[in-house]
Amino acid sequence: MSSTRVRTSDSGAAPIEFAMVSIVLIALLLAVVQVGVYVHVRNIVAASAAEGARFAANADVADASAGGPVAQRIIAGALSGKAASRMHCVGRNDTGDGGAPLVAVTCSGSVPLIFSWLGSLPGLDVTARALKEG
Repeated sequence: MSSTRVRTSDSGAAPIEFAMVSIVLIALLLAVVQVGVYVHVRNIVAASAAEGARFAANADVADASAGGPVAQRIIAGALSGKAASRMHCVGRNDTGDGGAPLVAVTCSGSVPLIFSWLGSLPGLDVTARALKEG
């Protein structure tokens, strides 16, 4: 009778485990980078909309729609051409609580995906308001 020995060595398992774990970690890292890009673009668009609303609310500016192009120029200067071309800003007159005259600038668009296999991101829709002077 001959006996057969079963080999129970774990040699060679470390590279396989490293490859499996590193794929998950890299995917997680790329997802975090994409969320960071989304938050960065949203903050720039929000600040640009607020600046456009403050500009249009000045007593020297007669038309509230002038805030949209101002916000668009600020976005174009702060973001890449691809990201800025996806944003559209519009200024309008608005009324606040108690009938206070306001200027509102709304910027909407989408954030470019760095890694399209992560899925789609929700679109941006940011509105900023400023009290109209005069």
